[in-house]
Amino acid sequence: MPRRLPRLLAVGLRTHIVYLSRSPLEILVALIEPLIFATIAVYLFRAGDRPGELLSAAVGAGLMGIWASVLFGSGAAIQNQRWMGVLEPLAAAPVPLVLVFLPITLASAAVGAYALLATLIWGVLLFGVPLDFADPLAFVAAVPATVLSLGMVGLLLAASFVLLPNANALANSLSYPVWMMSGMLVPVDVLPAWSAPLSAALPSKWGADALRAAVTGGDAWPPILICLAVGLCYLVLGALMMTWVERRARDTATLALA
Repeated sequence: MPRRLPRLLAVGLRTHIVYLSRSPLEILVALIEPLIFATIAVYLFRAGDRPGELLSAAVGAGLMGIWASVLFGSGAAIQNQRWMGVLEPLAAAPVPLVLVFLPITLASAAVGAYALLATLIWGVLLFGVPLDFADPLAFVAAVPATVLSLGMVGLLLAASFVLLPNANALANSLSYPVWMMSGMLVPVDVLPAWSAPLSAALPSKWGADALRAAVTGGDAWPPILICLAVGLCYLVLGALMMTWVERRARDTATLALA
């Protein structure tokens, strides 16, 4: 299994990226919505006489698209496999269910990364936003680190949402709070003090800090490392939750319903 793990993850990631890239909902969430947010952010920053932060606004809007893709794509991962009638074969495969769903959640984050590229291109072509990165190498490193960490968060979402009867409503309600507490467009310093621990527990916050530092200047590498460390914590929690959910479904013979 250890020798086959990289191939398993690579094949699963490729398969689900292709699948998600053909989903109208994913296209809307990952491409169309971030362009709308980026347009609004650019006009707000210009109206506030902050034209020097237009690139940060475009990056922040792209991060919003990544989180939205993870939230809706990963949150519905188990349900989607059930609706397609393949959940039982996946559970019966000689591979831990965690390793089956991890590529799905990583694919959701990777598809969401389209949003970051789209908002940058949109900003350059429509608003003339200059791509003046203070540290291009750190920016290139921060993007996959953020995508990977949010994909690990998606594993926990996938395992948790299957237990909730109103998971779709919860997903909708989680969009804006995470956007705010991650500092994607609004600095977390302006938020209430009680929200600081919640922000620190989000890998998206550290990813946003790293990308902002890479754009405007500053040391982006510590936030990148913290982002990956927090993502690993979510991976462990997601693996434990997924194992518990699978065992619970097997014990009660409700795999197709649980």
